Amino acid sequence: MVNIEDVARLAAVGRSTVSNVMNRPHIVAPATRKRVLDAMENLGFVPNESARVLAGGPGRFVGVVVHDASNPFFGEIIRTVEDAALNLRYIVSTTNTGADPVRESTAVELLIQQRASGVLITPSALPADALGRLRRIGTKVVVLDAPGESGICSVAMDDTAGGRLAGQHFLDYGYRSFAFVGTPARTTQHAARLAGFRAALEESPLGRRLDVQVIEVPHEDIVSGRQAAERLQHRDSPVAVLCGNDLIAMGLSFALQERGTVVPQDVAICGYDDIDMVRYLSVPLTTVRQPVHDMARTALELLVEEMRVHEHEHQAVLFAPELVVRASTARQ
Repeated sequence: MVNIEDVARLAAVGRSTVSNVMNRPHIVAPATRKRVLDAMENLGFVPNESARVLAGGPGRFVGVVVHDASNPFFGEIIRTVEDAALNLRYIVSTTNTGADPVRESTAVELLIQQRASGVLITPSALPADALGRLRRIGTKVVVLDAPGESGICSVAMDDTAGGRLAGQHFLDYGYRSFAFVGTPARTTQHAARLAGFRAALEESPLGRRLDVQVIEVPHEDIVSGRQAAERLQHRDSPVAVLCGNDLIAMGLSFALQERGTVVPQDVAICGYDDIDMVRYLSVPLTTVRQPVHDMARTALELLVEEMRVHEHEHQAVLFAPELVVRASTARQ
């Protein structure tokens, strides 16, 4: 069986250099790294990741913990991270939590046991001690799609500003009845979007006379959006609804139109994320766009830098939202 000494001999380098190529390739000169990789290929050498972990080293994989990979927003995060990670010779392990703090804590515990090199996590309301334990054992962590606490890197969008954009847009179009559909009681992202939405309305000339009907739904999906249609109050005047994400907005729009409600003349709907499919709906969806690819790449870059650089400086990266106006809010 070919071992690391055989590779070192063929590449004319020391055993430690071969080890660095496998574990810290960024510190090895490109020409030397190529020579070692060529030797590995010629000899058919395959690094033993299990042995590395048993010896106490981290595995060469990154854990990605998200709410729901079936949501295209999170699916794009995962795909972007996977593409970049593979180029760096890391494999990605993905866990769906359903925005359930218990499932999130379980996922973190399993990643600790498997000795993940690093973790990207989209938390709902994850207890601070769970992230603290990851850091204490040396696992690097970046919080994605939510602000992080001090001493940890985070990449997020300014969700409060995103809610404000939607609220001001509705005011500009003359709406005076408002609702929010989402999971603000369970997820920090939706809570921030609702807070920004309310702030925009409260700061308008009409001030506190503008109330927001909050419809808490069980999940962040199309089915929950459909169910919310039964609870939406819009008897007297057109109502403007901000949804916590695009899937909820799609479900709400489908259910209302099936009942004969006209979007946006009776109910205006704004989503959040700008997933690809919403522009192709029968009533294209106005939404708050998140730069999902930039967010995912930035998060992985921060994670890899922290894994490789001893004196890493933690950063809190906040992206600005963009309102994309389509037919679902554009009253004639």
